[in-house]
Amino acid sequence: MTRRLVLLRHGQSQWNLDNRFTGWVDVDLTEQGRREAIAAGQMMREEGLQFDVAHTSVLKRAILTLQGALTAMDQDWLPVHKSWRLNERHYGGLQGLDKAETAARHGEDQVKVWRRSYDIPPPPMDLADPGHPLHDRRYASLDGNALPATESLATTLERVLPYWFDAIAPQLKDGRTVLVTAHGNSLRALYKYLNNVSREEILELNIPTGIPLLFELNNDLTVKSFRYLGDPEAARKAAEAVANQGKAK
Repeated sequence: MTRRLVLLRHGQSQWNLDNRFTGWVDVDLTEQGRREAIAAGQMMREEGLQFDVAHTSVLKRAILTLQGALTAMDQDWLPVHKSWRLNERHYGGLQGLDKAETAARHGEDQVKVWRRSYDIPPPPMDLADPGHPLHDRRYASLDGNALPATESLATTLERVLPYWFDAIAPQLKDGRTVLVTAHGNSLRALYKYLNNVSREEILELNIPTGIPLLFELNNDLTVKSFRYLGDPEAARKAAEAVANQGKAK
C-alpha cells in the first residue's frame, strides 16, 4: 500500500514580499499568498487527493494557507491539528530585518550561512525582547526552556521530528492521507529527514511558497517518489526566487 503525504509551504506573506526575516513573527498573507493557497488547493483537487487529516503550525500564514487550500478542495471539514513544533525556524536577532540590507552589511555568504546552513544559527534574540516567544501567550503552557531564542536547521529538525514520530507518522502507517502546511525551514527539515539529504545538499534546497509537494511512501514510510504538483518549471522558478531573497541589491 502506498501512503501519501503532501508538504505545502504557506503562500506569500507580507514579510516574504518585504524580503524580511520572519521566523516566529505572526505575519499575515498577502493577496497573492491567498491566491496561492487557493491555487494549491486546486492543484491537489485536480490530482484527486482526498485527505484524512491535516497538520499546521500556530502561525497564521500557515493556518490561513491551509484554510484556503481546504476550501478550494471542498474539504473544509477535515480534522486539523496545530503544533508549535511545525513553526518556522526561529531567526533570532535577524527577525524583522531586511534580507538584502543584511546581506549588504554582513555579506551574502554570511547571510546564506544564517539562512541555509545546517547547524549555524543566527545571533540569538534577547530574552527581554518583547518578540521572544516567552512573552507570547500561545506558548504559555510550554516549558520556557523549550522555546528558542534562535535556531539552526539542525535544531529546527530536532523539534520537528518528535511531532513527526508522535503525530504524523502513526497516521500515515494507519493508511491515512496527510497534508502538512507549514514553513520553508520546518518543511526543509522534514524533507531532509524523509530523503536522507546530506548536510551539504540541504544548503541548496529551497521550497517555493504555495506549491504542493507530494510524497508517495512505502509501508515503512521510506520514500517511493516525490514531486511538485503542477508545472515543474514554475516550481523551479519559484524555488529560485526564494534562493535570491538573501542577495544584496
